[in-house]
Amino acid sequence: MVLETYKKKRKFNKTPEPKPVVKKTNLSRFVVQEHHASHLHWDFRLEIDGVLKSWAVPKGVPEKPNIKRLAVQVEDHPVDYLFFEGKIPEGQYGAGTVKIWDQGNFKLYEQTPQLIDFELSGKRLKGNYVLIHTRANQWIIFKKK
Repeated sequence: MVLETYKKKRKFNKTPEPKPVVKKTNLSRFVVQEHHASHLHWDFRLEIDGVLKSWAVPKGVPEKPNIKRLAVQVEDHPVDYLFFEGKIPEGQYGAGTVKIWDQGNFKLYEQTPQLIDFELSGKRLKGNYVLIHTRANQWIIFKKK
């Protein structure tokens, strides 16, 4: 049932997006994708338990400490989405252009249903970050001092 929501939202004969395959690795990678869909936003993804835990961040992941940004949790994505760039065709879920804005590795310090504490080592994003669950699918992401 993992990635079932991802699978239901897409028609893989019409979209170039990766197929819904769970891939467990011993890696801890992340990606931030600039997504020009109906509204510009950034997709933030952490590789955890064989999938990419994913959030849409309307104003982008903050690069400076103590700037709090809304992060809306969306369905898990397959690990192969770490490398996805391209155009999702009109009429398909998430239609628009996706390009990698940053990627790298992360170190997970703590994960509970209410909090994810981690350190990013990317080309642009570096340092300690926190995701705090506020309600439903809404989280806040910020960089710690």
